Amino acid sequence: MKLLTIAFKDMTRSFRSTFAIAFMVGVPLLMTGMFYLMFGGTGAGKPSFTVPVTTVTVADLDQGGSGFVAVKSQLPAGTQGNTMGQVLVSILQRDSFAKIIQVNLVDTAAAARAAVDTQKAGAAIIIPADFSAKFSDISGTTSIELYKDPTLSIGPGIVQSALSQIMDSFSGAKIAVNTVVSQTGHADPALINQIMQQYQGSDEQSGPAAKLLNVQDVAVPNKQANAVATIIGPIMGWLTIFYAFFTGASTAQSILHEDEEGTLPRLFTTPTPHSTVLGGKFLAVGLTIVVQMVVLFTLGRLIFGIAWGSLLSLTLVIAGTILAAAGFGIFLNSLLKSTKQSGLIFGGLLTVLGMLGGLPVMVPGSGVNSILAKVGLFEPIGWSMRGLLLTMQNAAQADVVIAFLVMLGWSLLFFIIGVLRFQKRYA
Repeated sequence: MKLLTIAFKDMTRSFRSTFAIAFMVGVPLLMTGMFYLMFGGTGAGKPSFTVPVTTVTVADLDQGGSGFVAVKSQLPAGTQGNTMGQVLVSILQRDSFAKIIQVNLVDTAAAARAAVDTQKAGAAIIIPADFSAKFSDISGTTSIELYKDPTLSIGPGIVQSALSQIMDSFSGAKIAVNTVVSQTGHADPALINQIMQQYQGSDEQSGPAAKLLNVQDVAVPNKQANAVATIIGPIMGWLTIFYAFFTGASTAQSILHEDEEGTLPRLFTTPTPHSTVLGGKFLAVGLTIVVQMVVLFTLGRLIFGIAWGSLLSLTLVIAGTILAAAGFGIFLNSLLKSTKQSGLIFGGLLTVLGMLGGLPVMVPGSGVNSILAKVGLFEPIGWSMRGLLLTMQNAAQADVVIAFLVMLGWSLLFFIIGVLRFQKRYA
């Protein structure tokens, strides 16, 4: 019970300090946010993509023809227009195209092109005068002119795609008729009508009257944001581990503080065993790091959308890091004679070890199995980073367990040496 009381007292002392909280949580978050903005992160999760409406001027010059009367009877029911040009215009004016095309009718081809040249329209469609006549003629061919604004890409491209679908539907029916006529040697109107009906029935779009283009506003994944999260994830993981070791060392320093203030020697004069006093302070170090790492990993997921990987593997990494950082903090402080020595040791040694452990993250092109990553495996921060990178890459859990066991070994080694040195000092 006394052990928990001592641990709770030290934790309360740490979390009452605004500087300590800013150092443990604020600085890693701030640095991660800087990297996030540097790599183009916006915080947007799933933006909406909307197709722009393109103004299209149509010059319908089709003069129709007597042959179109017979052809129209073979078109799907509901087809509107007395010429093929009017049929085409009616299709472009349907609701299915309303979100992407705004059709404006003009009388001449020159007026249609002028609208594009003056950027009043993104594209112009010019229907030739012989459109109906050529369509009605089994062997006749003609073409529709599409005049586009060269400074635009998306809108005119969509117009061209939609127009191609419509014309492919018209051409497909005519090709079917031509094929049968060439094989039978005669153009029987009843046969042609039968062929048209069969063609329309086999076409899943059901002819030119069908909804040729379905335009919807959809939410698409923000690939840029996902890419940024992939880049900064290992960086924030490294910062979290790096500052966890700083926290372990600075929290364990409370032993030296109380020794210098005289409170620790007085505590040792009480019936409370030395092992209980030191155990409570060691426990405070571990619990403080627990809070720090859980908060940082949680905020990394919520704020930056970082995918840390399997919860079980991440728990092993966090547990191993906590044990190693706490043990290392105790060991490091056992080597110091006073708090005056802590600045050089904490600022120098921990920075060097942190940089070595973060080489696979900070050096482009390296990875968890690179030579640079293996350089940091002679110290605990390198193994913590290895376990985290394996977790984020969804590696086999056995590999993460190995990293955890190595961190546990480091923790036991540091803990035993630190305890023996402190017990000898305060015997």
